Amino acid sequence: MTDRNVALPSPNYRRQGGELVPRILLRAMLALALSAVAITSFAALTGREPVAQPQAAEAVRDRWLVLEGHDAQAVTVRTPDGEVLIDLPHGGFVTVVQSGLATERKKYGVDPLRPVRLVEYANGRLAIEDPDTGWSVELYAFGGDNKASFVRLLDQE
Repeated sequence: MTDRNVALPSPNYRRQGGELVPRILLRAMLALALSAVAITSFAALTGREPVAQPQAAEAVRDRWLVLEGHDAQAVTVRTPDGEVLIDLPHGGFVTVVQSGLATERKKYGVDPLRPVRLVEYANGRLAIEDPDTGWSVELYAFGGDNKASFVRLLDQE
């Protein structure tokens, strides 16, 4: 027989030693944050021009698309006339781009089903541009496979 009133030992929640985060690491993180604020402030106050911007180039070809999201994974890509180019139940990167676009359009109160411009530039850049909000995404920056999913849409006639 066992006694149900026997007290079990409670776990020891007290720390057994030094600090959880060393002070030197906390100071380094603070120095990093203050450095970032100082560098950004210097650039803003001196009027420094932004760098690492995509190089300007002539548009080689473009296509207007409607990205219609259905849930967290599904997306349908249509022409502005309503022709379905592709229906993706698991849209992958296309869904990610559509979700970012939908979020930006929601901020500005823009209809999520307005067309966007998929444009390929002479220097190899591929971008989606939303004229209604000024939002854009450089698709080539996310790797070859992700870029290829939009190149296929551009190639469809």
